[in-house]
Amino acid sequence: MFDLGWTELLVIGVVALIVVGPKDLPVLFRNVGRFVGKARGMANEFSRAMHQAADESGVNDMAKGLKTATNPVGSAMDGVKEAAKDIASTFDPKEFSADLSDERAEDARKIQQATAEAATARKEADAGAAAPEKKADT
Repeated sequence: MFDLGWTELLVIGVVALIVVGPKDLPVLFRNVGRFVGKARGMANEFSRAMHQAADESGVNDMAKGLKTATNPVGSAMDGVKEAAKDIASTFDPKEFSADLSDERAEDARKIQQATAEAATARKEADAGAAAPEKKADT
């Protein structure tokens, strides 16, 4: 609203000190503070009343509809998010864990066995490649 910097406030204070005098200056500033406080309160009350009137008249719903019409991708993503929430609220992983636990345990055992075999083969290959290098050094 008003863009007052420190220099402008300093000039206003000096002029007020000269015009009003040091004796009445605190009273003046107190009265100005009260006036500014009342003005802010009235502005906040007016703004609050306007927002309430907009809510009652359905302006927010209309604005949401316009926003949806101008951004169809966002609207589609809202639908996807709602669908995901619905699925997440109805899905119970405990129903499927009992059936899959035996299969998962077997798969985990196979993966561990294959990893161990690959590690052993890699160690043997590394040892076999290191042996000719030692012979070449001697």
